[in-house]
Amino acid sequence: MPWSDNSGNGNGSNGGRGPTRGPWGQQPRNNGGGNRGGGEPPDLEELLQASRQRLKRAFPGGRGGRGGGGRGFELNAATTGLIAVGVLALWGISGFYQVEAQERGVVTTFGKFTNVTTPGLHWHVPAPVQAVEKVVVTAERRTQVPLSQGQRGPTSGSLMLTGDKNIVDVEMTVQWAVKLDDPEGGMPGPARFAFNIDDQQNLVVTVGEAAIREVVGRNTLDFVQTTGRSAVQEQTQALMQATLDLQDSGVEIQSVNLEKTEPPTTEVNEAFLDVEAAKQDKEQYINQARAYANRIVPEARGQAQRILEDARAYQAQVTAEARGQASRFDAIFAEYEKAPEVTRQRMYLETVEKVLGDMNKIIVEDDAGSGVVPYLPLNELSKQGGQ
Repeated sequence: MPWSDNSGNGNGSNGGRGPTRGPWGQQPRNNGGGNRGGGEPPDLEELLQASRQRLKRAFPGGRGGRGGGGRGFELNAATTGLIAVGVLALWGISGFYQVEAQERGVVTTFGKFTNVTTPGLHWHVPAPVQAVEKVVVTAERRTQVPLSQGQRGPTSGSLMLTGDKNIVDVEMTVQWAVKLDDPEGGMPGPARFAFNIDDQQNLVVTVGEAAIREVVGRNTLDFVQTTGRSAVQEQTQALMQATLDLQDSGVEIQSVNLEKTEPPTTEVNEAFLDVEAAKQDKEQYINQARAYANRIVPEARGQAQRILEDARAYQAQVTAEARGQASRFDAIFAEYEKAPEVTRQRMYLETVEKVLGDMNKIIVEDDAGSGVVPYLPLNELSKQGGQ
């Protein structure tokens, strides 16, 4: 649709008002196919027409001009190439995948293991060439062994026979995870976990129940319920890990915890608890007796040793005194042989001095007179005055 110039200048097909101009004042295009004069820009309608022509060349089956009806969709080399490039691009983009921090990506090529990818953004050849299965490796999984009665059905699988022909009700909890090892010449743990075992949890339950039954069957009821709980847990864990490694399952048993080890009936359980309480009381009394013996025996030994030391000291003292007296007697006897009268007199005086030395004595001379001798107790009076 041409645009008109309303300025009123010129002549032509518009009634002598001058040449027709576009909406921005440019000269009209040369319909005869000549060059545009004056280097003016192309008309807007010409640009739109050129765009329609390019679309018609790309999609020849599309709608044409304003008045004509379109034909059906037709394929040619150009459209086929565009569609092929788009499909190929979408197929290539579908090969990108994201592995989270707690996961590992197991890549397979035509169903055969290729490699394991670490956390991050990766690309693989899209299906059907390659595929990726993501395995959570950091989460700790907990499984009850044997399964609860509601999971197993009406029959409980926790009743087990011990080595001494007793029945015990055993339940345990198994903590397990995916192995991250990369053995030489074999598939890594996540690949084995994903491909070798169909139902990993069911495998853990089955292997755990078989292992705990074997360990309980090798030990007595008292050992399983009391002092051997830790040993039973360690043996069960080792046996489960060995069995799972033989099946190349990629499962790692982290811990085994015995939740219940009780007789199957309430009456038997109460009786067993009474027996255990009596055993504990017995051990308590034995420990108390040992503590009392450890306290009394050293004291008695100390007292005995002290008595022995006192006896040895008394023996040494008496022996020394006896030897001293014997030596003194020998010395006196030697002097007596030299001067018997003098020695006899001296011995008499020493004996009298020894006997009368600590006594209160009153000496009255022979010539003091006869009859009643006046006596004045001066010593007694002096004692009373001193008091």
